[in-house]
Amino acid sequence: MAKIANKQVICDILVEAGKKDKDIVALCSDSRGSASFTGFANELPEQFVETGIAEQNLVSISAGLAKCGKKPYAASPACFLSTRSYEQCKVDVAYSNTNVKLVGISGGVSYGALGMSHHSAQDIAAMCAVPNMRVYLPSDHFQTECLMKALIADDKPAYIRVGRNAVDDVYEEGNVPFEMDKATVICEGCDVAIIACGEMVKPAKDAAELLKAEGISAGVVDMYCVKPLDTEAIIKAASGAKAVVTVEEHAPFGGLGSMVSQVVGSECPRKVINMALPDAPVITGTSKEVFDHYGLNAEGIAKKAKEALK
Repeated sequence: MAKIANKQVICDILVEAGKKDKDIVALCSDSRGSASFTGFANELPEQFVETGIAEQNLVSISAGLAKCGKKPYAASPACFLSTRSYEQCKVDVAYSNTNVKLVGISGGVSYGALGMSHHSAQDIAAMCAVPNMRVYLPSDHFQTECLMKALIADDKPAYIRVGRNAVDDVYEEGNVPFEMDKATVICEGCDVAIIACGEMVKPAKDAAELLKAEGISAGVVDMYCVKPLDTEAIIKAASGAKAVVTVEEHAPFGGLGSMVSQVVGSECPRKVINMALPDAPVITGTSKEVFDHYGLNAEGIAKKAKEALK
């Protein structure tokens, strides 16, 4: 099957849901093209709002619509949605507990060549720190579809971060284990537990295969639900392994690695190695070039896993 961008799946699901439920509204901040929301705007123009390049307004308008009974999905580049609109996300959406789903598109280093101004390497930490805000990083289009259907069925705030480009499948059609707010165990291992989120899940899965070929048993956990964090899954995976490796497309502070380290340190002490982007302006390049440069690929993860076992 051809690779599909997770953002396209979000639009497709919303179009179908919006045809049945006129309260579903999509909003963009001059980003319908990059968000793949053009299809929604064309098919359901009466349910689409364009705010222009005004991310704070985007979030506040969404919160107002939610208070009027609408079900808004606000899409904007993650780098801006999680910073320029942070106060509105915190107060208008989370503190007010409005039914707004914030869709951070082109997350992580998706905008590659545009540099640090367009990278979102702090959004997991920022959004997880806000009470009432759930944070999700689906790993492929199959999981994105399951997540979106679950989110459409509830009325609580959420932040969903997806990348810009099409991604490789992690799961197979017809075989997509999914439980809302529960991590997915891709495979179990007794030597090292690899816990990843978002686009890092596929290289983590591939790393486990490389390690298997060397006689090392690696478990892989897809922590798509960074908040609420599935602590039970972390404890189980860590308790059954000698070391833990976390992998994320994020800064080294306050993200998945920090959260997993807290749980492992308090519940089942093990060595934990956190793999992330550096605490420095990231090099410019495509996502793959950036990942390869910093070892956020199958070979790099496998190497870190072996180091963790020493």
